[in-house]
Amino acid sequence: MPEARKAIVPVWTLATGDVRVPALAGDEPMTAERLAELRGVLAALAEAPIATLEVHPLPAKLDRSRGIPLDAASPLAQHLSQFITQSTRSSLTAARATATGENLYVMVVPAKVAAQLGQGVICSMAAKGTAGGIRGPLVNSTTGRIVAGATFQPVGKAAAAGAAGGAGATAGVAAAGSAALTIAAPLVLMAVAVGVSAHADNKRQQAIEHITELLEQLHEQKLEEEHSALDGCRDAIDKATAILLDQGKLGVSLGLDSAVHAINTALGAADRRLARWQTALDKLPDGKPVEIGTLAKSFPGVDEHGGTFRAHLELAALAIALKRRVVVLQAVEHAQGDPDNLFENFSRALRRDQQRLDELESSIAGVLVRLSALELARPNGLMPVFTTGEVDRLMGAAHRIHKLGDGAMVNSRTTDVAIEIARDKDGSVVVFPAMPMHA
Repeated sequence: MPEARKAIVPVWTLATGDVRVPALAGDEPMTAERLAELRGVLAALAEAPIATLEVHPLPAKLDRSRGIPLDAASPLAQHLSQFITQSTRSSLTAARATATGENLYVMVVPAKVAAQLGQGVICSMAAKGTAGGIRGPLVNSTTGRIVAGATFQPVGKAAAAGAAGGAGATAGVAAAGSAALTIAAPLVLMAVAVGVSAHADNKRQQAIEHITELLEQLHEQKLEEEHSALDGCRDAIDKATAILLDQGKLGVSLGLDSAVHAINTALGAADRRLARWQTALDKLPDGKPVEIGTLAKSFPGVDEHGGTFRAHLELAALAIALKRRVVVLQAVEHAQGDPDNLFENFSRALRRDQQRLDELESSIAGVLVRLSALELARPNGLMPVFTTGEVDRLMGAAHRIHKLGDGAMVNSRTTDVAIEIARDKDGSVVVFPAMPMHA
């Protein structure tokens, strides 16, 4: 049997408040299926959000460029380091697993909690060179599921000490009579915040790549200006992210206000374009084929490889991704202002501000689905026979239009969310984009 199949994976249940739930975990090792069931029950019964944290060996090859690096002095790194120190004092399993100082920590947030943070915050997305699943050695990177044979050892008696001076540094174990839940609100908050921010930035990078390629073909000055205005927001957002994740205060000098204005302007343009697209689709005759020329009047270039319509889609995706990063920053800042109600404040602020973005993203996806379902008519002409070139153009256009709906997510089902944290010997960490755990 491969060594990986014999591995014992320590797993903690992390509460964001002092909650009481039935004693479900116990001290016996669990299978991956049993752990998944436990997460679901805890999410359903607990009054406050509960996550689980696993520790795996650090893979030899890990693409760190997709994550957000934080040094050992950052709050998240400190919370994690002190959590490890406390845990290893009372658990031999945890001590053995973390002895090298280099590990891949996987925090799993239940679907119920992920849904509270907004449906569009975390969704499936393509990644170059690798599937979007967990990259750890015990997990199938295609399906995102733990490899059969690994066992999970509950580690519930360790108290998680908050970082010195950290906001909301609650610590300890939930009250007697409850399941063994380590209270670690700051650790969960910071992991979710950085993971969601990394996910949004990953989507921004993808949108930038697509827009650059499209604009090179189109040579449209106005679209170039829209792109430049949005791309110019990155510097201010990156600086604000670094400062806030180090628990600093955001100042006017960062230029974040100007960035938010540019993003909101782009979102306004996306709203107007969306309304025009929906109106154009509503005017099409029900159940009748549509000529390409008619469709191209409202959706310029929809029948081409690039086209203005696709550039508008990518600009909207870029604006949404940038806004999601800003919303996460605002939610963290709001939560840190009330340390006694930390995770609840974060969830409330994030959910409220994400609603508009979710609706915009879902509506755009709805337009793409409607377009992909259209039947294309043969173009009107005097000649009863079409040339080979005309036939090829019609077939190519039909194929491109029908593929528009691929990957469009309309009110997608929320799944458990996994956030990976790679920790090095010096205590520094890299937090990877939060990703859905596929069943």
